[in-house]
Amino acid sequence: RMGFYDKSCPAAERIVGDYVRLHVRRVPTVAPALLRTHYHDCFVRGCDGSILLNSTAAGAAEKDAPPNLTLRGFDLIDRVKGLVEEACPGVVSCADVLALAARDAVAAIGGPSWRVPTGRRDGTVSTMQEAVRELPSPSMTFPQLVALFAGKGLDVRDLVWLSGACPTYTHYTSLTINQLCMHVVRSLIIWITKLNIC
Repeated sequence: RMGFYDKSCPAAERIVGDYVRLHVRRVPTVAPALLRTHYHDCFVRGCDGSILLNSTAAGAAEKDAPPNLTLRGFDLIDRVKGLVEEACPGVVSCADVLALAARDAVAAIGGPSWRVPTGRRDGTVSTMQEAVRELPSPSMTFPQLVALFAGKGLDVRDLVWLSGACPTYTHYTSLTINQLCMHVVRSLIIWITKLNIC
C-alpha cells in the first residue's frame, strides 16, 4: 500500500532516493540496469526481491540463471539497503528497496516517475531453474513468448516493447534515451503496478 513505512520508517523513501540520485548522476547507466533487475525480479515470483538472493550449497539462485548473468546494480541495492537498515533496522524489505531504487533511478535520468506501493515481504525462495523457466528465452518461438507473457497479464504489444526494446534500452545512457525507450519504461511501469504484490 502507499505510505506503508510512514510511521515505522518515515525516512526510507528519502534515503533510497537521495542515494540513488547521487549515484545515477555519476553513473547514468545504472538506471536502466536497476529497471531491468526489477523487471527480472517481478517476472519470476512477483516483485519479492528473490533476484537479490545468492546461491547456496543447497542450490543455485535466480541471480545465477543465464538470463540474469548480465544484470547489474546489486552492489548499489546492498549499499542502499545498508543505509536504510542504519535508520530503521529490520523494517524495510529488500523487495521495496529494489522497487523504489528502480523508480528513482529512472526519474533521475529524466524518465517518468510513478507511485510505488510498499509493504512487500521479501521472498525466501530463489531458484535458477525457475528463472530459466519463467524468463523469456531467445530460443522461444513467438507463440511460446505470447503464452508466457499472457501468463503474466501482458499482451502482444507488451511483449514487443519489453522483449524487443529492452536489450537496446539497457545500452543507452541518460543522454541518448529516445521515445521508444520511454515506451518500454511506461509499459513496464504499467505492468508492475498491475501486479497484486507490487
